[in-house]
Amino acid sequence: MTATRALLGTGVVRHLRLRPARHGFEYPTYFLLLPLRTLRRTPDPALPRNRIGLIAFHDRDHGDGGGDCLAWIDDLLAREGIADADGEVWLHCYPRVLGYVFKPVSFWYCHRRDGSLAAIVAEVNNTFGERHCYLLHGDDLRFGRELRARKVFHVSPFCRVEGDYRFRFMRTDLGAPTHAPRTVARVDHHDANGPLLLTSVSGTLSPVTGAALRRAFFGTPLMTLGVIARIHWQALRLALKRVPFFSKPAPPDAFVTR
Repeated sequence: MTATRALLGTGVVRHLRLRPARHGFEYPTYFLLLPLRTLRRTPDPALPRNRIGLIAFHDRDHGDGGGDCLAWIDDLLAREGIADADGEVWLHCYPRVLGYVFKPVSFWYCHRRDGSLAAIVAEVNNTFGERHCYLLHGDDLRFGRELRARKVFHVSPFCRVEGDYRFRFMRTDLGAPTHAPRTVARVDHHDANGPLLLTSVSGTLSPVTGAALRRAFFGTPLMTLGVIARIHWQALRLALKRVPFFSKPAPPDAFVTR
């Protein structure tokens, strides 16, 4: 990767439930992909950070809610014994829109100095105000490879806390001059009977500029508020299809699942 600009992704989020009733949807979306070490050295004047903006990024929306989310992810990795994530840290997340945000999942791509992946952290929020992190690491960690983590955190009342997640992250070269870069993050939930829920968010990436942020905002002015509205609308549709409802269990004792 050679690009070190803050990037705006414009694309689609997709969900497909396979059983007991088939249920799928897709919505247009946009998101940020931020090179946090670069932005610490050279803030991007086009992206409002920790201040008011039509579209903005706030550090306290991540991790422990502190004012420096890069320091938080570095501390988390150090506590987990990962000492070589000293390259760029790219954060894929939803922005705040008109000061409001809900981030179902954010992805932290933590690189070594040579550009290889040292760790990926999937930071998950549920609608009960709880947060949990799945830490993916190991010698087989790379873009395009299927990665797995045991599901331990309650997200949807229509899925038990059981089985595992199958992650696959794909990204074209951010610095390639011949095509617009793209990113895809897939997260599939499998239980004892096989695939249950298939989800993805994908998009084409372009540099964050004032004009690009305005186009995104006016194209979908209530995007992050719409995330919450759509979660509840799809829950109603699942209930009408008589998909079983499961009560919320206690959150896991540990904040991080390896």
